[in-house]
Amino acid sequence: QVQLVESGGGLVQPGGSLRLSCAASGFTLDYYSIGWFRQAPGKERERVSCISASDGSTYYADSVKGRFTISRDKAKNMVYLQMNSLKPEDTAIYYCASVNAPVRKCYVFFEYDYWGQGTQVTVSS
Repeated sequence: QVQLVESGGGLVQPGGSLRLSCAASGFTLDYYSIGWFRQAPGKERERVSCISASDGSTYYADSVKGRFTISRDKAKNMVYLQMNSLKPEDTAIYYCASVNAPVRKCYVFFEYDYWGQGTQVTVSS
């Protein structure tokens, strides 16, 4: 019943921008925090960003800080990841995931309960 579906990935040149979308169903963003993760070949899965259910507070990995912005539209049950100044090392499959966290900040959680299928982001000339 709980579903997350990512979209918006694609091929972009270095320095370019993409906006990823995460469509959530079966839960409300008032009570579920959303995280964005990425997995590149040969690399460990990395938590890129998250947004907290309680107050919309955000977290960013050092590798993307200042370049990526996470946001939410609670009316649409959507979460977005705006990615600017993209670098080749940003190339990965990007996943959104949710965790039931109505009070605690999203960065506290290491385990997320539900995951989308992922969307490929490729940054290359």
